[in-house]
Amino acid sequence: MARYTGPKTKIARKFGQAIFGDDKAFDKRNYPPGQHGPNKRRGKKSEYAIQLMEKQKAKYTYGILERQFRNMFKRATAAPGITGEVLLQMCESRLDNVVYRMGIAPSRSGARQLVSHRHITVNGEKVNIPSYQLKAGDVVGVREKSKSLETITSSLANASSVYEWITWNNDTMEGTYVSVPARIQIPEQINEQFIVELYSK
Repeated sequence: MARYTGPKTKIARKFGQAIFGDDKAFDKRNYPPGQHGPNKRRGKKSEYAIQLMEKQKAKYTYGILERQFRNMFKRATAAPGITGEVLLQMCESRLDNVVYRMGIAPSRSGARQLVSHRHITVNGEKVNIPSYQLKAGDVVGVREKSKSLETITSSLANASSVYEWITWNNDTMEGTYVSVPARIQIPEQINEQFIVELYSK
């Protein structure tokens, strides 16, 4: 399973956002990395640099590598609707992302691991593909044997986020992907138009 395994705080500092979730190291130094830290005078970024940075931010946020992200963009281009919005909706519809949104895992990388280790079911069937695209009405749950896993129980105990397009039942440890989220319901600070412009060159 291809995934990013490099330094995370350094990447988060580059974008100025804790894109990988809670990060104490980022909170201490929330300025770009480099020898001169916050005092370095940084030149104005070119249009291409801004577009590239936005694409990189989206890829790192959702844990998607370049080829997979480009293929997703091609599918978004062919689909009806605004390409940038459709692209983000596809990212949000990934099984690992929905597992994270439901609070089953504290991070997307943790959710990816739970899915790949067969702890998660979709409509009662075990699914171990993190990039699996959910459809409206799909029921995501924790496998019976995995319901007592400490990582899952502690994550659910600390989960506080509520999303209109997802329901969750703590008693059965199941949730429903009610609908594809509208752009306004996606909290990520990503300017998808820059990504569309970059790929359209």
